[in-house]
Amino acid sequence: MSQTLDIAVIGATGTVGETLVQILEERDFPVGNLHLLASSESAGHSVPFRGKNVRVREVDEFDFSKVQLVFFAAGPAVTLSFASRATAAGCSLIDLSGALPADQAPQVVPEANGDILAGMKQPFQVSSPSPSATTLAVLLAPLLSIIDLQRINLTASLAVSAQGREAVTELARQTAELLNVRPLEPTFFDRQMAFNLLAQVGKPDEQGHTLLEKRLVREVRQVLALPSLKISVTCIQAPVFFGDSFSVTLQSSREVDLAKVNAALEDAPGIELVEAGDYPTAVGDAVGQDVVYVGRVRRGIDDPSELNVWLTSDNVRKGAALNAVQVAELLIKDLA
Repeated sequence: MSQTLDIAVIGATGTVGETLVQILEERDFPVGNLHLLASSESAGHSVPFRGKNVRVREVDEFDFSKVQLVFFAAGPAVTLSFASRATAAGCSLIDLSGALPADQAPQVVPEANGDILAGMKQPFQVSSPSPSATTLAVLLAPLLSIIDLQRINLTASLAVSAQGREAVTELARQTAELLNVRPLEPTFFDRQMAFNLLAQVGKPDEQGHTLLEKRLVREVRQVLALPSLKISVTCIQAPVFFGDSFSVTLQSSREVDLAKVNAALEDAPGIELVEAGDYPTAVGDAVGQDVVYVGRVRRGIDDPSELNVWLTSDNVRKGAALNAVQVAELLIKDLA
């Protein structure tokens, strides 16, 4: 592709924003001028891109007519504040915050539903799902023709980087304090995170479900176009810096054919199937990689219509930044 696009990244100093810029360079995305934007507190920092340090500017003062595409890699409040300004300026956007409704900005995982981008009108508004929903959609997409899926039961063990750089710093600090036998005083988390598991990520509602859990259910249903799919999910906070891990149970209406399941996973884009008898881990396999690792594929102990699977992926890279860039790669022919 000879033409280039002028691009903006909002949230450029965050973990996802920095990784997104890195992936744009790695994949040789046709970037013309790159504008890095953040809050006033982060303005003035710089991020490396193609051998240069690009200075981060304040998003409040940015003229969106200067770019054709903007990635929203900050929080929902930032997206809600600036999305309409971007589209009014004729700028297409890809939102990673989950702030925009599906009828305005559909959720897209290229391995699962990339075809829905065909025929969209400019300026595009597209959402990249939460890392957990992206990982689950990559697994489920090749299995829907094999399994008559009735229900999903999911336990998601999430890395602290899902909550940003401050959470990563807090886990490192807590770990150092405990290893040096110093008194522990939690700040970001409400209790000890190091060497511990927390039963929820975020505050629950009156029914006991967190925003992240509800977002995951909503986005998986949207990506798979299965609005009535029953999904039970528990998100727990693991003492891991990067890399999410998932224990998944899929309930089918008929006996699961393991040979067909394994063959489909072996051939599926975005998946690395680990051989039987072995299993992947976040630290040893997934971190820094561009695929979802799948292992421990087995039927239920006493239910042949149940399929149990173990997944792990890099939440910042594969689950967030890479998925957004892959969505952009599907759109650039119409943008250029």
